[in-house]
Amino acid sequence: MSVFARVLGALTSAYGVAVVVRPSVLTGPAGLGPRDGDPSPQVATLARAVGVRDAVSGLAVAIAPRGPAMQVALAVRVAADIGDAVTLGTATSDRDTARKIVAVAGGWAALNALALATARRP
Repeated sequence: MSVFARVLGALTSAYGVAVVVRPSVLTGPAGLGPRDGDPSPQVATLARAVGVRDAVSGLAVAIAPRGPAMQVALAVRVAADIGDAVTLGTATSDRDTARKIVAVAGGWAALNALALATARRP
């Protein structure tokens, strides 16, 4: 099942790079800036920090050797995704946007938790 984890890691890393390059990839759907335009410089900076976190932690999952290193990398991803669901989900007053954020981030947390559970099997 490490192939599943590695694919999740690669996808997360690619998403992180996309956010670093274009912060609106995150901020628009999250309701933290205009959907069609660039967010404020301050919001863009925070989005880029999240992008760097995702790029690096996703890469760690993608390349970690099986065993404890991969398990730690996956646990970090689960925690980051849960954190995103909570913080970004409560950052907007629009209920529909909040539900979508929680669904997407929670879905990624669940996928990474599944990968972690299977990585712990002998």
